[in-house]
Amino acid sequence: MPSKGPLQSVQVFVRKKTATAVAHCKRRNGLIKVNGRPLEMIEPRTLQYKLLEPVLLLGKERFAGVDIRVRVKGGGHVAQIYAIRQSISKALVAYYQYDRTLLVAEIWPLHSSLGDRKSETLSQTRRIWPQSTYLFSIV
Repeated sequence: MPSKGPLQSVQVFVRKKTATAVAHCKRRNGLIKVNGRPLEMIEPRTLQYKLLEPVLLLGKERFAGVDIRVRVKGGGHVAQIYAIRQSISKALVAYYQYDRTLLVAEIWPLHSSLGDRKSETLSQTRRIWPQSTYLFSIV
């Protein structure tokens, strides 16, 4: 089944130190706002170019049909700027990389820590569930 294209909206969550940024990306007319303000109004000015890195790297045409709203709180100025930058990037990647075929046939590797609940130690868990075991699920 081919990809259906971008989603209607995507929400991503990023932490940098104690700063937390949540970006909501949806199809609109190309605005990027942080706490209700456009990117051009973000202070300090010296770190404003860090926020523009995803736009400069990917080009404005990728952002043309997408609105991104970012809410950020906690941490210092620099940590907030880095959290905003990463959330913008992750939101755009998640928006454009949705693929329904991933939901149809997934392969879930069983992690060694997901072993038998009755096992008493981690080494027993690793003995019970080898890492090469896979669980196939077809939706």
